[in-house]
Amino acid sequence: MSIIVITGLGEPAGRTAGLAAALADLVASRSPEAILIPNSIDGRELAGRLAARLGSPVLVDAVGVVLERDRVVTDHSVFGGSFTTTASAEGAPPIVTVREGSFDMEAIVGAELVDAAALGADAAATDVAVESTEALPSDAGRPELRGARIVVSGGKGVGSREDFALVERLADVLGAAVGASRVAVDSGYAPQNSQVGQTGVTVSPDLYIALGISGAIQHRAGMQTAKAIVAVNTDPDAPIFEIADFGVVGDLFTVVPQLIDALEGK
Repeated sequence: MSIIVITGLGEPAGRTAGLAAALADLVASRSPEAILIPNSIDGRELAGRLAARLGSPVLVDAVGVVLERDRVVTDHSVFGGSFTTTASAEGAPPIVTVREGSFDMEAIVGAELVDAAALGADAAATDVAVESTEALPSDAGRPELRGARIVVSGGKGVGSREDFALVERLADVLGAAVGASRVAVDSGYAPQNSQVGQTGVTVSPDLYIALGISGAIQHRAGMQTAKAIVAVNTDPDAPIFEIADFGVVGDLFTVVPQLIDALEGK
């Protein structure tokens, strides 16, 4: 079974129509059993445009893909991460958008990697006119939150914007992206684009460190598919400990500086 995996999405903006046209031609020449696309903003738009051209079904936000004899079966984390469901669709080839970081699409047996930039889509093929773009403020060279291998997040327990610097310091030591709970964002501790959760960014890193985060279902829905979860909280009954692989009941302002010193070899 052969599948096409799309990589390199994101630049330039407003060209998914042209990419869809070029990819439709490629699919026609390859006849794959499935097309896998990252579940990013551009990826979801590309999936919809490509599905309209091919008449294909779309399976959205998959956290796993299994190739069976005659079909593609996908796993999906639903209802705030409370359940994992499986799905498949009739009609070939199905288009699957994959939650970034949930698994390595490129490692699937039979995958043909296609760089979006190499498709050579003509900008004139797009029906979206992009007059200008505005970059979000720089995050001090840290990895982009969606798709990061390590994420360090802070919650209400951090206490203030000034003290949130400790979360950022640990992230920098680990080379990690910085996240935040909804309460932390609403309280002004961190910017909106760092919010992890059902109404924010969904992440599936190798390691997720939750500092001062109680673990409300809204937040857990955005991070509980992480491969390893470490939580630090003063409340031993905090819901975050129900899903944590390693939990520390303690004051993050005591625990985190010691962790930073250990990582820095002090």
